[in-house]
Amino acid sequence: MLFYRAALSLSHQTLSYLSGLIRRHRQAIGSPWRRLDPGRQALLVLVHLRKGETLAEVAAGFGVGVATAWRYIREAITLLARRSPTLDQALRAAKRAGHAFVVLDGTLVAIDRVAADRPYYSGKHRRHGMNIQVLATPDGALLWTSGSLPGSAHDLTAARIWGIPRRLKTTGLITLADKGYLGAGEHVRVPYKGRNKPASQKGADSVHARLRGPGERANAQLKAWRILRRLRCCPLRAGQLVKAILTLQLREVR
Repeated sequence: MLFYRAALSLSHQTLSYLSGLIRRHRQAIGSPWRRLDPGRQALLVLVHLRKGETLAEVAAGFGVGVATAWRYIREAITLLARRSPTLDQALRAAKRAGHAFVVLDGTLVAIDRVAADRPYYSGKHRRHGMNIQVLATPDGALLWTSGSLPGSAHDLTAARIWGIPRRLKTTGLITLADKGYLGAGEHVRVPYKGRNKPASQKGADSVHARLRGPGERANAQLKAWRILRRLRCCPLRAGQLVKAILTLQLREVR
């Protein structure tokens, strides 16, 4: 078997942060000696999430068994997901930062499923996956991610399930979104529908698209973690996985 070194496009601060979480968790549960120290476990997890390498690949690279690699990764994802901001925390942070608006968008995390799994099939994206709702700042910085729903769920339905319109109304934050959120409430602004629109509506739609465009960078930031390009694990873990990555991404951009 051949081994090689490879660079990871993440900062040492992110590695130190995750190492600290793992170290404190081991102390709290009184964990005995393990094959990898907290730093090496953290690096294994980051390689898996950032590069999307399989369990067999990371296990071989770090000299542990596949089952051990799986336990290390699942443990770290749980620790990280618990530290992901709640919707209320994200909205309060947006108000404190003085943002004129936030951007709401849905993204599909592709999963390894066959055509028979209809609940997971997204007609919009024409593939199987899990629906994740994402809130971002006007310049595209991530604020919050939801849990996961089957890909067949409409974005408006998903937003209502996670209580997004209700919380936006309470906080009074204006939100820009695409036409999929039509009917979400007065605080969620979407483009005008229909053809042959008057010039005033066309102008408003142009401004809306220009303001909302940078906010859609948030989904690209999530998909930079290659594990989210096609999940091979249980689809029901997608939401927790995205929240763990959000926690890491927030640390990475500080």
